[in-house]
Amino acid sequence: MKHFDYIFTGTGLAALMTIYKMIESGKFADKSILLIDQNTKKDNDRTWCFWKTEDSIWEKSISKKWDSALFANADFSRDLDLKPYQYNMVKGLDFYNQVFELISEQSNITFANQKVTDINELENHVFVATEKESYTCGKLLNSIYRKSEVENQSQYPVLQQHFIGWFIKSKEAAFNPEQATFMDFSVEQKRNTRFMYVLPISKTEALLEYTLFSHQLLEKKEYELEIEKYIQKLGIQNYEITEKEQGSIPMTCYPFWKKNTKKALNIGTAGGWTKASTGYTFKNSDKKSTELVAFLQKETDFRRFHKKNKFWFYDLLLLDILDRKNELGASIFSSLFKKGNPSLIFKFLDEETTFAEDLQVIWKCPKIPFMHALIRSTRNLF
Repeated sequence: MKHFDYIFTGTGLAALMTIYKMIESGKFADKSILLIDQNTKKDNDRTWCFWKTEDSIWEKSISKKWDSALFANADFSRDLDLKPYQYNMVKGLDFYNQVFELISEQSNITFANQKVTDINELENHVFVATEKESYTCGKLLNSIYRKSEVENQSQYPVLQQHFIGWFIKSKEAAFNPEQATFMDFSVEQKRNTRFMYVLPISKTEALLEYTLFSHQLLEKKEYELEIEKYIQKLGIQNYEITEKEQGSIPMTCYPFWKKNTKKALNIGTAGGWTKASTGYTFKNSDKKSTELVAFLQKETDFRRFHKKNKFWFYDLLLLDILDRKNELGASIFSSLFKKGNPSLIFKFLDEETTFAEDLQVIWKCPKIPFMHALIRSTRNLF
C-alpha cells in the first residue's frame, strides 16, 4: 500500500488551484502528493468567470475580458462601468491545461485516474480506497461533495444555481464583444429567480446561459426553449450551436468546516468555498487556495483552517429570503444594480468591504424581507 504526504480526493477547481500554488511556492518539492479523480480533465466541460483589478496567475487561462457589463430586468437596463475591475472568462480546458502542464514537470506528484470508494481516518494516517488500489496519507484534502449530507438537513437553506449554456455562432452581428450581460432578468420569472447570462466573444459569437437560483432543476428542454426565445429576441435568425454546457452549484451556508478533522480538510464545494449568495466559485477558490497553501506551511491541524466572517451571515439572510420567496430574487438584485456603484458591489461580493461600505450596499436592498430574515436567522442560529 503506497503512502503519500498529501492525497487530493477529487481534482476540481479548488484542488487544482491549491496544487498549482503548492508547486509555485517551492515549499513542497520534498513532499509526495497523489491526485485521485475518475475525470482526466481533458474536456472543455465548464466556464468560470470572475472579476479582478490586476493581473493574476491565471492570465494564461483567461480567454476574454470585459470592462463593461449590462444589468437588465423587465423595467430597466443599465450599462455598468466596471472599472477598476475587469470581468474575465476562463474556459475549463484552458485552466486544466495550465495546471496539468505544471504538474507534469513535477517528479513528486502522481495522478491516479480512479474513482474513490472509501475514505477512513485512522489514528496515525488517512486511508483512501479506490476501485483499483488503496493508499494512505498524512494529510487528506477532499473535494468530493456529499450531496445527501447537505440536503438531508433543514437548519440551513439549500438552493441551486443551475443552468444550461450554449456557445453559438450567428450569421448576424448581434453581440457587443465589449460588454458582457451580467444578469438579464427580463426573462419570465415563473415565481423563481431566473435570468439570462451572455458572454460575447465577438459580434457573432457568444455563450448564452439560462440560469436559475432555485430549489428544483428543470427539464433540459425548458432551459433550451428559453435560450431559443432569447436568441430570437436578439434578432438572430441563423446560428449554429458549437458547444453546450450545463451545471448545478449548491448555494448554502451549511457549515461544511465542522466536518474537518485534524488530518482531513474539505475544500471546494465540499468545503463551502462556493460563494453562497451567488454561486460564484473561481474567485473564492482562488483566495481560499492561497490561504490554504500558507496554512500548510505553518499549521498541522485542519480544524484550525476555517474562519467564519460577517459575509457568511449576509449570505445566510439572502438565502433565507430566496428559500421562502424565490420570486424576490429579481427585485433584490435589481435594487442593488439600479443605482448602486458597480465597483462597490463587486468589492462587496468579493468580501473585501468595510462595515461602512457593507451598509452602503445593503441599504439599497428591500428592507422588510431582510428584516424578517434577520429575525428568523437570529432565532435559529443564536
